[in-house]
Amino acid sequence: MIPTSVKEVKALGWDYIDVILFSGDAYIDHPSFGSACIARWLQSKGYRVAVVPQPNWRDDLRDFRKLGRPRLYFAVNAGAMDSMVNHYTAARRLRHDDAYTPEGRSGQRPDRAVTVYCKILKELWPEVPVVAGGVEASLRRLSHYDYWDDRIMPSVLVDSGADFLIYGMGEKPILELTIALEKAWNRHRMESIPQIAFYRDGVPKEGEGRILLHSYEECLKSGKAFAENFHIIETQANMMHPATLFEPVGKGYVQVNPPFPPATTEEMDSYWDLPFTKLPHPRYKDKRIPAYDMIKDSIITHRGCFGGCNFCTIAAHQGKFIQSRSEASIVREVKKLCAMPSFRGNISDLGAPTANMYRMGGRDKDLCGKCRRKSCLYPAVCRNLEHDHSKVLAMYDKVMAVKGVRHAYIGSGVRYDLFLDSNGFTDPRGKDYLRSLMLEHCSGRLKVAPEHTQDKVLDYMAKPSFKLFERLRIEFDRINREEGRHVELVPYFISSHPGCSLGDMQKLASNPALKGIWMEQVQDFMPTPMTTSSVMFATGIDPRTMKPVFVEKNPDKKRAQKDLFFKKK
Repeated sequence: MIPTSVKEVKALGWDYIDVILFSGDAYIDHPSFGSACIARWLQSKGYRVAVVPQPNWRDDLRDFRKLGRPRLYFAVNAGAMDSMVNHYTAARRLRHDDAYTPEGRSGQRPDRAVTVYCKILKELWPEVPVVAGGVEASLRRLSHYDYWDDRIMPSVLVDSGADFLIYGMGEKPILELTIALEKAWNRHRMESIPQIAFYRDGVPKEGEGRILLHSYEECLKSGKAFAENFHIIETQANMMHPATLFEPVGKGYVQVNPPFPPATTEEMDSYWDLPFTKLPHPRYKDKRIPAYDMIKDSIITHRGCFGGCNFCTIAAHQGKFIQSRSEASIVREVKKLCAMPSFRGNISDLGAPTANMYRMGGRDKDLCGKCRRKSCLYPAVCRNLEHDHSKVLAMYDKVMAVKGVRHAYIGSGVRYDLFLDSNGFTDPRGKDYLRSLMLEHCSGRLKVAPEHTQDKVLDYMAKPSFKLFERLRIEFDRINREEGRHVELVPYFISSHPGCSLGDMQKLASNPALKGIWMEQVQDFMPTPMTTSSVMFATGIDPRTMKPVFVEKNPDKKRAQKDLFFKKK
């Protein structure tokens, strides 16, 4: 058990705690939640870890005091979601619920939770190191646009006072940093750990493999400088062997070290073989946690995404290169799931950020090592990409063969440009995959994300032409006819994305290729830190070309774009 209270710590007979982790989420001991992954991983390496979920930051701060001082450090994350995205809609309106809190109650975490938690801990325990991580910290590791304050903000390290920041998937860097703090490594050695960031006074040294960015102060004065910075940051983040980044701010600088290599299949298996209970902590008793209900019967097959959509933060956090589990590891988890009393035979989602990228990647790794492309799919599928669907189909078959599994649904996103072009199927197993999705792995509705119909807008999104969706519909309808089925195709769209005008949305709404399709959702664009689209929104500049781009910022006109959405046509 991972303890969350003094009583639970005493029950374990502990007289000290190595690491105390503060999180904005309720504690759920499931591999879909970062706090559980990190706590279980460090526990497996012999460290004593306790978690303080959703501490009260408004009162006398007893939640921050109750477990005392850890032997090594405090760890902090905002939860599985960015706290600002969790709290506010794209219209900047306060949400009335929180899926990561018992009974969905709102108000159980502060805005900018990482900053708030870190500041409190540094005030109470100034001599104890504080390590920030998770998606909120990861996407704010350098200067970034904050949509909710409508301004460029410095690295979260500056405002929070955290000693270190771990970005991306944290198992490797958190273990290395834990060992370093335990052994009291000297400053130089500790600052060489991959996949960490930190703030230091002084002037950064120049040298090979080191890139000096525009300062935060320059970014405040110039949208062009901010856009140039981001283009470098994004390019480096998507390279296999990136440089160390230095961003001056105030009287010092933020240093971001290159990441660890992508996890091997063996490493991925070791993360999922940890003894998760896959249940909410007993402290919540019978209280419902909506986020848990959504994922409790799901299976994660891999991490990462090489799609490179400009509005998406997945690659910025999980990485561009796919890190897959073995079939054996996935099957072991499925068997454990089948043994749980609450399981009724239906896996709700067998996938990852993009479900059909399982075990895909470059044929020639040397070429991948030299590549500077953000996307392996846009503007065209990379010729070095191995995208045959045989491996993902074989994995589906193995899962379906497990006794107790009735259905294994694919709730994750699917990239149809992995098996289709304007002429039809490109992947030898592409038709088999689409047929399998439609007939075996969706519950009557297949959701896809063309995002828009106008190629001009799609280019700003880094998404393929809408003609590809039209081709998908042809193949989709053909399979329905051949099989005598009535599976629905449900497209998702984004309104008011940079480059999108009201006229563009009018053309979307009247597009004849959408006739007869049940339209479920249009999402109003929300700029989130560390995306190309958010930089466009903030500066009116496309960082890829440094050319101007139209941005609709007027709230009423943004609303008008979304209101053109129609339910059925």
